[in-house]
Amino acid sequence: MTIQLPEQTRALLLDIEGTTTSIAFVYDTLFPFARAHMAAFLEAHWDDTAVQADVALVREQAAEDVAAGLAGATEIPTHDAEAARALTLANLIGQMDADRKTTGLKSLQGKIWLDGYARGELLAHLFDDVQPALERWHAQGKALYIYSSGSIAAQKLLFKHSIAGDLTPLLSGYFDTTTGPKKVEASYTSICEAVSLDPEQVCFLTDNLDEAHAAHAAVLTAILSVRPGNPDVPEHPFPTLTSFADLTESP
Repeated sequence: MTIQLPEQTRALLLDIEGTTTSIAFVYDTLFPFARAHMAAFLEAHWDDTAVQADVALVREQAAEDVAAGLAGATEIPTHDAEAARALTLANLIGQMDADRKTTGLKSLQGKIWLDGYARGELLAHLFDDVQPALERWHAQGKALYIYSSGSIAAQKLLFKHSIAGDLTPLLSGYFDTTTGPKKVEASYTSICEAVSLDPEQVCFLTDNLDEAHAAHAAVLTAILSVRPGNPDVPEHPFPTLTSFADLTESP
């Protein structure tokens, strides 16, 4: 079943996991890779300025978790590097176990994936219909943006080192949780302001029903992605697609 883009659409905002890329790749390849290499990465790069900036975010999150009474939460010291590294690692493993989306964790994961892509150990999955659709929309003059809970650095890596080759020249920009949570209406308003478009001019593709509702509340066009391996969703008011080839221009 084809879905026609509203005539006023000037940009598409794309989720990654379950939309352009299989959930299995994220959970069965990327996340285990980051977990397996986290300890060695922290040990090798602990004193790097960029890593310490991420550790500061993890430390702040840990303090917030302690203040909120989160079970098992422990503050991370600043004065004892060895203890700080051990507690940071434990915190990050705990966050990954809970599938949290905090900015510090995502940034560190992105740095580990960068190493993996650079060494040729990682190659990002894309559904077969993604590359031709991105090329078609780009040729039609549509601006293409990514909005994912993964860091902007990780997003760029995925599209640069994909099984379809380097697709970053087709993309106009990237957004992550530093813009705001994906299930919050204001995040989508902020993105539209950042790209200087009215919400009615942006179409958001996602596999997550809560994200679709948030985007719709911000007056974007929301379309739900139904891909192999995606969890079932309850009844909803949004158009659904199983392939980007289903999305066509208005006549």
